Amino acid sequence: MSIHHKSAPGEDRDAHPVVQLPDGERHIRNVNWIGLQTLYMKEVRRFFKVQLQTVWAPAITTLLYLIIFTVALGKVKPTVLGVSFADFIAPGLIIMGMMQNAFANSSFSLLVGKVQGTIVDYLMPPLSNAEVLAGLVGASVTRAFLVGATIWLAMAIWPGVNVTPAHFWAVLWFGLMGSTMLALIGVLTSIWAEKFDHAAAVSNFVVAPAALLSGTFYSVDKLSPTFQAISHANPFFYAISGFRYGFIGSADSPVVLGALLLLALNIMLGLICYFLLRSGWKLRA
Repeated sequence: MSIHHKSAPGEDRDAHPVVQLPDGERHIRNVNWIGLQTLYMKEVRRFFKVQLQTVWAPAITTLLYLIIFTVALGKVKPTVLGVSFADFIAPGLIIMGMMQNAFANSSFSLLVGKVQGTIVDYLMPPLSNAEVLAGLVGASVTRAFLVGATIWLAMAIWPGVNVTPAHFWAVLWFGLMGSTMLALIGVLTSIWAEKFDHAAAVSNFVVAPAALLSGTFYSVDKLSPTFQAISHANPFFYAISGFRYGFIGSADSPVVLGALLLLALNIMLGLICYFLLRSGWKLRA
């Protein structure tokens, strides 16, 4: 069937992603921006309807870590990387909360569809695999930044803590790279898992330990060489170290190296997610 599309003189035909067919149906070229926006807004509204649980509760829980450590230290004022201990752990707590919530959001989307039998809502719309992946990851990163902003605001008004960014570009870059990394890991988990217990196992035995043992509460330079090597093999370490650099101007690792490593890792994870979605592994009967 031939496609008829009338263009004005001098008009670029490729600038129109949607072409009207003779029978009234539409053929989508390039990127389905309307569908992508719809999926993104669906995912954002899903977690925003229960924002008390998905945004505010994680922020309060993360703030409790800061309160416990500052209260427990009392009048003792240790310094780490040239700043007070409270200023040192605050950025790590922010990015840790962001990454954990990015994973929680993306690991739920496809999994709940498989459990409830509504996975067809993701597979049948006229969206490419890349568009589905972009919608899921984009919504997860949005939730991560909302949680991060809420935690930052709470810490900004907490006495004795300075969370004024020193390098704003590093805050944005490592916040984006860390959140995207966990969002992609969440998509992988959502594809692989067959029930909520599987996703919870990844969260409890992989994500949480990797986040807590990546220099959030201590400087890796103080560890023994063996544990330093283990920490340097943990990608969470580079996200937390780089994000902390954005606030205090100091880091446990080369900032540029960490930025490039996270970018390469996200590209690799994105390709794995794309090919798994394309194959329909554990998604299509």
